Amino acid sequence: MPIYRAPVDDTLFLLNDVFHMERYSNLPGFADASPDVVEAVLGEAAKFCEEVLAPLNRVGDREGCERHDDGRVTTPAGFKEAFGQLRDGGWVGISIPDEFGGQGLPSVLTQIVNEYMCSANMAFAMYPGLTQGAIAALLVHAAPELKTKYLPKMVAGEWTGTMNLTEPHCGTDLGLLRTKAVKQADGSYRITGTKIFISAGEHDMAGNIIHLVLARIEGAPAGTKGISLFVVPKMLVKDDGSLGAHNGVSCGSIEEKMGIHGNATCVMNYDGAQGWLIGEENRGLNAMFVMMNEARLGVGVQGLAQSEVAYQNAALYAKERLQGRSLTGVKAPDKPADPIIVHPDVRRTLMTIRAFNEAARALVLWTALRGDVAHRSEDEKERQSADDHMGLLTPVIKGVLTDTGFANTVMAQQLYGGHGYIAEHGVEQFVRDARIAQIYEGANGIQALDLVGRKLGRDGGRAVMTFFNEVGAYLKDKSGDDKMKPYVGPMNAALGHLQQGTMWFMQNAMAKPDNAGAGATDYMHLFGLVALGFMWCKIAEAALDKLPSANGSAPRYNAKLVTARFFMERMLPETATRLARIQVGADSTMELPADAF
Repeated sequence: MPIYRAPVDDTLFLLNDVFHMERYSNLPGFADASPDVVEAVLGEAAKFCEEVLAPLNRVGDREGCERHDDGRVTTPAGFKEAFGQLRDGGWVGISIPDEFGGQGLPSVLTQIVNEYMCSANMAFAMYPGLTQGAIAALLVHAAPELKTKYLPKMVAGEWTGTMNLTEPHCGTDLGLLRTKAVKQADGSYRITGTKIFISAGEHDMAGNIIHLVLARIEGAPAGTKGISLFVVPKMLVKDDGSLGAHNGVSCGSIEEKMGIHGNATCVMNYDGAQGWLIGEENRGLNAMFVMMNEARLGVGVQGLAQSEVAYQNAALYAKERLQGRSLTGVKAPDKPADPIIVHPDVRRTLMTIRAFNEAARALVLWTALRGDVAHRSEDEKERQSADDHMGLLTPVIKGVLTDTGFANTVMAQQLYGGHGYIAEHGVEQFVRDARIAQIYEGANGIQALDLVGRKLGRDGGRAVMTFFNEVGAYLKDKSGDDKMKPYVGPMNAALGHLQQGTMWFMQNAMAKPDNAGAGATDYMHLFGLVALGFMWCKIAEAALDKLPSANGSAPRYNAKLVTARFFMERMLPETATRLARIQVGADSTMELPADAF
C-alpha cells in the first residue's frame, strides 16, 4: 500500500524563510494569513489528504467511473463521501473573495493545498481543481447576474465546474471548432455540438455541474476570431437559486484511459442546451484563457505532485529492500544483504527526483505569490510586472514540471525492479497518472512554442529581460559570499547559456521559423533548469541563514545544501546540451520528405 505525507515543513520553510510571505502583508487577504493560520490550514489539508484522499487513490484506479444507461455517472466508492468532507472543509473557496462565500486567503495557499491533493489522489483533485478554474473565469469575465447565480454554490462546493474546448476534429487548433450557438429572444443561446475529453463532465458528487463551453455564434467570423464562451449548467437554475429542469446536456460515454481512472473524462453532447454568454461575443478565447492559465499552473503542480509521492515511496522502498552488498563494504552485517539505498546509482536516482521536487515546489510558490500580486496589488506597475512573470513562467511550469515529473515517476518505478511493474506497490499508477499531465491543457510541445513564439517577444521582450536582470542581479550580489560559491558559479554559466539561446533565436528564427520550432522544447527545458537553479540559490541562502541557530534542525538545513550542490553539479550542466541542440538549428530535423517517415 503506497504512503503519502504532505511536505508541510518544507512548504512552511519556503513561505517563511525563502519568500518571506510577511512582506506581502499589504495585499488583501495576506493580513489574515498569519503564520499560525497558514500552519493550521496546511496541517488540516495534510490530514485530509493523508487520511481521506490517499487511501482512495488505488480504489479510484481499480474501480474507475461508471456510466449508466440513463447517462448518469457514478464515481468510485468513497469519492462522494470524500467530496462531502472537502465541501464541508471549505477547501474549494479558500482563496475566493468573501463576497461570494470564499475565505479570501492568498491564492498561494490554494496552490499548496492542490499539490497535496494531487499527490494523495490526482483523479479526485481534478474535480475541485477544474471548479476553481471555472470560478476564476467567471470572476473575471461574467456579468454580475451570472456571478450571483453560479459562484456562491460553486465556491461552497455544492456545484462543480468544467471547461469544454476540445472536439473530435479539433484539439489545439480551436479555430476549427463546430459547436454552434443560436441566440434566443430572451437573450440566452441554444448550444449544439459534441465535446470530448471533458474531465469531471458528469458525476454524482454535486447537485449541479456548471459547464463553460466554447461555441460559435451563428454568423460569427471563421477561425478563433469567431469563438464565444458560454455558461451551460447541467441543471437549469431558477431565479430563486433552486434547481429546475435538466438542461439539454448529457454524457455520451466515458473515455477509457491510461490513468486517472477515478476522474470521469466524458464525451459531452449538447443538444440545444440553454446557455448564457460570458463576456463579449467572439471574445471567448480571451475569457477562456483565464481558466486555461489557471489550469496550466494546476497541471504543472500535478507533475510535481506525482513526482513527490513517487519519491516518498521509492525512498522508503530503497531503505527497506535488501539486495547485494555495498561497493565499499558491508553496511548491514546482521542482514543477508544491504538495503539498496547504499548503492550510488540508487542514490543518484533519489537525489535527482528530490532535487527537482524541492526546487519545483519553490518555483510554483514563487509564481503563485506573483499571481497574488497581479490580482491583488493596487500598484499598477507591480501588477504589470507580476503579470509578465506569470505569462512567461506559465508554459515553463506546465511543460517542464510535467515532463520531468513523469520522468521521475518512471525513475522511481525503476528502483522497485519487477515489483514496480506490479500494481500492489502503487508506483505504476503514479506513472500512468502522471503521463496525462504532459498532454492536456496544451501539449508540452505547444507550451514550448508558446514560450518561444509568443512570450519571449511580447512587449519588446520586457518579461524575459526582467527575468534575466533579476537573476543576474541576484548572482552578482551573492558573488562575494564564499558560502554561496558552489551555487552561484554554476548558475552564472547556466544563465549565460539561456541568454545565448535567447539571442540565437532572435538572430536565426525570424528568417527561418523552423529554427524556433525545432529548438523550442530544448529552450523550454533550458529555461526551466535556470529557473529551478535560481530557486536552489534562494533555498541555499535561506538554509545558510538558518544554520547558526538551527540546533536540532541543522541536519535538515544541511540536507538542503547538499541537495542544492547535487543539482548544481549533476543536473544544471544539462543547460550546455540544451543550448547545443538549439544552436544546431532545424536543417536535419526538416530535411527528410514526409513520405520517408
